[in-house]
Amino acid sequence: MTRAAPFEVAPRVRLIAAFDRPYEHAVAAARTCYSGKGVASADDVSGVGAPDALRGARQDQRDRIAQATWRAGHHTVFQHGHVSFALDGVSRQFVWSFLHSHPFYNSEQVSQRYVEVRAERAAIPALDAPARAIYRACVAAQHEAYLQLVALIEPAVAARYFATFPARGRRPDRWTSAVHRRAQEVARAVLPVATHTWMIHTVSVLTLLRYWRVVDGPDAPAEARLVVGEMVRQLLDLDPLLARLEVEPASDVGPAPVAGGAATRRAMAAEFDARLGERTSVLVDRFAANERRVADAVREVLGLPEAAIGDADAIACALDPAANPRWGDSLNTGVHLKLGRALHAAHYLFAKKLSHAADSQDQRHRMTPASRPLATVLLSDDPDVIVPALIAEEGGRIAEAFHAAIGRTWEAIGRLRAAGVAAEWQAYLLPNAVAVRLSTSCDLQALRHKLAMRLCFNAQDEIWRASVDEAEQIAAVEPAIGQWLLPPCGVRFRAGARPICPEGDRYCGVPAWQVPMAEWQRRL
Repeated sequence: MTRAAPFEVAPRVRLIAAFDRPYEHAVAAARTCYSGKGVASADDVSGVGAPDALRGARQDQRDRIAQATWRAGHHTVFQHGHVSFALDGVSRQFVWSFLHSHPFYNSEQVSQRYVEVRAERAAIPALDAPARAIYRACVAAQHEAYLQLVALIEPAVAARYFATFPARGRRPDRWTSAVHRRAQEVARAVLPVATHTWMIHTVSVLTLLRYWRVVDGPDAPAEARLVVGEMVRQLLDLDPLLARLEVEPASDVGPAPVAGGAATRRAMAAEFDARLGERTSVLVDRFAANERRVADAVREVLGLPEAAIGDADAIACALDPAANPRWGDSLNTGVHLKLGRALHAAHYLFAKKLSHAADSQDQRHRMTPASRPLATVLLSDDPDVIVPALIAEEGGRIAEAFHAAIGRTWEAIGRLRAAGVAAEWQAYLLPNAVAVRLSTSCDLQALRHKLAMRLCFNAQDEIWRASVDEAEQIAAVEPAIGQWLLPPCGVRFRAGARPICPEGDRYCGVPAWQVPMAEWQRRL
C-alpha cells in the first residue's frame, strides 16, 4: 500500500496465497449438496466447455445459487476458499481488538519475547501538529524505557537463569541470547500497544467478508477499515465474482456507550479485583455435576452401565494419559477421539486479570473465548497495570524505572485527552502492561489442552500463573478431573512419550512431572 491517512505510514497488506475461483467453488459445494450426479466442480457451474447458450444459462444459475445461499445464511460453502495475507506495520492494538478477537483464523506473528523492538516500529496517527508531538514524544520515551529496562533486568535474569541451570553458568557466553530474550520479555511491558507487528494471517473468504461487515467496530475502526479494506480489494482482484455478494460495512457498529465515565469504570475494576483476591484467575462457575457429566459421557461412548465402570474410572479412561496415551501426542488429536469428545460435557467460567501483552497471547487459545473490554474501558485516569513478577520481586532501580515509564505514559495520554484527541488514538499509547479484566469460558476438552501447554514453566509468566490457579481450583472441587490437569511434561511422562520434555535447550530446568503443583516455584 502507499502512504495514506490516517497514519503517517500505512500498514502493508499483501495477498500471498489463495484458493482459485472461491466464488464458483462455493457454488459447486452448494450444488453438490443436492446433486444426484456426484460432486460438482467449478467448471460445471461456470459452463466451461459447454456451448455458448448453455454456458450463459449455467452462469445465471450459478449466480442465483450464490445469491440464494448467501441471503439465506447458508454460509459454510464460502468457507472452502481461503486466503493468506502478509501483514506488516499493523498495530498490536488492532490485532488484539480485531484480528484475533474470534476463533476463525490462523496467524503466525513476530514475537516481542524473542525479537527486539525498534523505535520506529509504531503506529503514528495523523493528528494535528501539537497532539502528534505529544504522541511521538510518548512513543520515543516508551521505547527508551524499554531499552533501559532490558539493561537493568539482564543481570537479575542472568542470576535466576544460572541458579536454575548451574551447569550452564560454566559457559555463560553460550546462553547470552537466552538471557537477553527473557529480559526483553519482561521489559516489553512498557511498550505501547501501538507497536507494529508483522504476520501471516489466513482466513476463509467467509471470515474476510465478515471482517468487512464489522470493520467499523469501536476499538480501532480507522486501522481496521484501512487494513481490511485492502484485504477485500485484493480478494476482489483475485475473484471479481465475489463482489456480487454485495457485502458492505454495517452502519450500526459504532462505539458502545460507557455509562458513568471514569468513576464507574473504577468501581467496576474494584469489584472485579475484590473477587480475584490474590489470584490471577478465579473459578466463578461450573456445571454443578461436571464429574458425573463426563463419566456419563464416557459410559455412553463405551456402551457401559455405571455398574461396569464407576465415575472415577470412567474419567481416568478419558483423561489419564496412562490410560489414553494419545494425550502425549503433540499433534493434539483429542477433539478427533470419541473419548476425547466426552470432555465437552464439563464446562467452566473464570474471571481473570492479565496484562494486554499476556491477554494477546492468551486469546490465541481460540476455544477458550472471553468477554474482553472495549479499549476505552482501559483508559483509566490513573495507571492501572500488571507489574511483571520479576520487576515486583526485584524492586529497587528496576521497579523505579518501570513505574516512572508507566507514569509518563499516563501523563501523555492525559495531555491528549485534554487536547480533545479521540479515545481511539489515546488507546494506542496504552502500555503492554495495562490491566485487562475479562471472563473466559471453556469446556474441559479445550481447557485440558490449554493447561497442557501453559502449565509449562516456559509459558508466559502471567498465563502460567493463571493456569496454575485454574488447575488448583478445579482439583479442589473436582479431584477426579483435576488430578489429570498436568503440564506437558507430566502428560508425556504418564503417556510414556519420550523425551519427557521435548523442548531441548529450551527445557525450563524444573522436573515438573515429579514435583506436586503445590510445591512449584518459578524463578523466570
